[in-house]
Amino acid sequence: MLYKPKSNEIITYQEYEYFYSDAKLGHHHAYLTKPLLDMISEFATLRGDKEPLRILDIGCGNGSLTNVIPQNGYEVIGLEESESGVKFANQSFPNCSFIQGSIYNIPYPELGNKFDVVIACEVIEHLYYPKELVRNVKKCLKPNGVLIITTPYNGYLKNLIIAAIGKMDQHLTTLWDGGHIKFFSVATMTTLLKSENYTNIKFRFAGRFPYLWKSMLCASNPLSIK
Repeated sequence: MLYKPKSNEIITYQEYEYFYSDAKLGHHHAYLTKPLLDMISEFATLRGDKEPLRILDIGCGNGSLTNVIPQNGYEVIGLEESESGVKFANQSFPNCSFIQGSIYNIPYPELGNKFDVVIACEVIEHLYYPKELVRNVKKCLKPNGVLIITTPYNGYLKNLIIAAIGKMDQHLTTLWDGGHIKFFSVATMTTLLKSENYTNIKFRFAGRFPYLWKSMLCASNPLSIK
């Protein structure tokens, strides 16, 4: 997946797209899918509703992960800014619904106050303004709804080992167009969520070994839905 500028034109930020060439699963889905579904299932059990949960997959990319969710008995809509991502999603996964739209400018008439769960998988680390994600999601959630964010895990021990084996340049590479621009730890993710009045913050980890995890999953509830 690469940002793809239009040729022979002066390039502006608006002319870049997070470009998808197919609807294949990403490498991170192999270790994120099960713990993500487990977290959703636990929330469903806690709610005890007979109706299936309604889930919004925000920043859903090519829809490959979104497609897994209805296979587990949930209703789902995917929101994605990339034109190519929405195109491949709609072509490949007709059992799901996909809407083109920005995390920074969510189409609330269609999505406002309608979801039990909002998920954002491996998205927030790409955002210049991550606070806008946790802030805007509140308007999509029903009362007592839950936000689940996944993002690469960063911790002192992990980063110390990466530095010691000479892999820090690879880990924090600046050479991946469209790559990571934010690096979250448990502490910084907690601080971000608390700054927007989220509570019941719970973490789970996925991939590799304890404290060297690839990603972390964080579930939380906003104190109020506006």
